[in-house]
Amino acid sequence: MEEGELVERLRKGDEDAFAVLVERYHTQMVRLARTFVPSRSVAEEVVQDTWVGIIKGIGTFEERSSLRTWMFRILVNQARKTGVRERRAVAVDDLGVDLPERFAADGSWSSPPVPWTDDVVDQLFASAMAEPLRIAIEALPTNLCRVVTLRDLEGLSAREVCDVLGLTEANQRVLLHRARRQLRRIIEHEIGEG
Repeated sequence: MEEGELVERLRKGDEDAFAVLVERYHTQMVRLARTFVPSRSVAEEVVQDTWVGIIKGIGTFEERSSLRTWMFRILVNQARKTGVRERRAVAVDDLGVDLPERFAADGSWSSPPVPWTDDVVDQLFASAMAEPLRIAIEALPTNLCRVVTLRDLEGLSAREVCDVLGLTEANQRVLLHRARRQLRRIIEHEIGEG
């Protein structure tokens, strides 16, 4: 179902359209909410409240952004309104400048990560890395976790992330860069290259 059709059906109170929406986005929304609150159960509550807000507000959706961006923005507002403050602090070593041996002056990798092939051994390795990487993402400082979750796990564009989280484009780039840098260090450590 295309987004325009889905929005129209939602505005008419179509329960099947709402079920499609929940099936498509519920898991992503819980994952994002989890970056704002201290437990999965609170994240589930935030998402439930968000679904209520979406149903109540679909008539006011002006389609200036994608439906997903609009819904994620409601979720972020709901999570913030819950009163739960950030649970992580930025590490002191994360406030400094990037190590010159990792990045060129223009911000690009000086030694880029090796691309993974589709070979079976690499797929098994990727599976083994999934859990340490999930833990590493959750351990990131809150703002870094949110940005990398939206960009790399949920596939939002830089502009959409800025809209959802209320960030400037420059701030979004810096946070994404820091998050990816920390995750790269963890991966390198896990595979013995760090």
